[in-house]
Amino acid sequence: SKDDCILEFIMKELKIVIKADVQGSLEAIKDSLKKLSTDEVKLSVMHSQVGDINESDIMLASASNAIIIGFHVNATSEASALVKQEEVEIRIYSIIYEIVNEIQAAMEGMLEPVIEEIFLGRAEVRQVFNVSKTGVVAGCFISKGRIPRDAVCKLIREKEIIFKGKMSSLKHFKDDLKEAKEGFECGISLGFKDIQKGDLIEAIEIRKVARRLNKQ
Repeated sequence: SKDDCILEFIMKELKIVIKADVQGSLEAIKDSLKKLSTDEVKLSVMHSQVGDINESDIMLASASNAIIIGFHVNATSEASALVKQEEVEIRIYSIIYEIVNEIQAAMEGMLEPVIEEIFLGRAEVRQVFNVSKTGVVAGCFISKGRIPRDAVCKLIREKEIIFKGKMSSLKHFKDDLKEAKEGFECGISLGFKDIQKGDLIEAIEIRKVARRLNKQ
């Protein structure tokens, strides 16, 4: 169905091959890693076996785009020779929780970050000027916070966002400003013509925040 297609598109997958020295360790690693799968990032064990990392492990990892996890094992000399050729990543561990931590970090790296808007300051448009080379300039009073020159700005009219983007200039009379602070007056040009007296200009910082896995 169409909904399934959308779900598949959102779902990411981290594929791994696990090799361990004994069966008990192999099962413990698989059980610990299974718990990391979420609705957005799935962990798939392509193959798991006791013994050293061999050529067939390398070929399987290469074909399925998987990472090889080794626990208290080595790669055979034939496998080591193939690794560079096939561009396969091998990670060898001696502590199970280190495997879990690193795989969890790798899966979190696959999650889309959250976009956050941080409010920096607000300016009230008190006058609007048409300046020959610059275009429309808003004569503003900073009523709250600060307006940095490199901030993203929102032009707000009666609670509606009319424009959102970078400003093209920030001045105090003819001087360029890096920042205008609360209580000061300044001229803001947004490279946007439809600015009216009474509009508000809000400065924001857009941050990408890394997400954590919501484990089951």
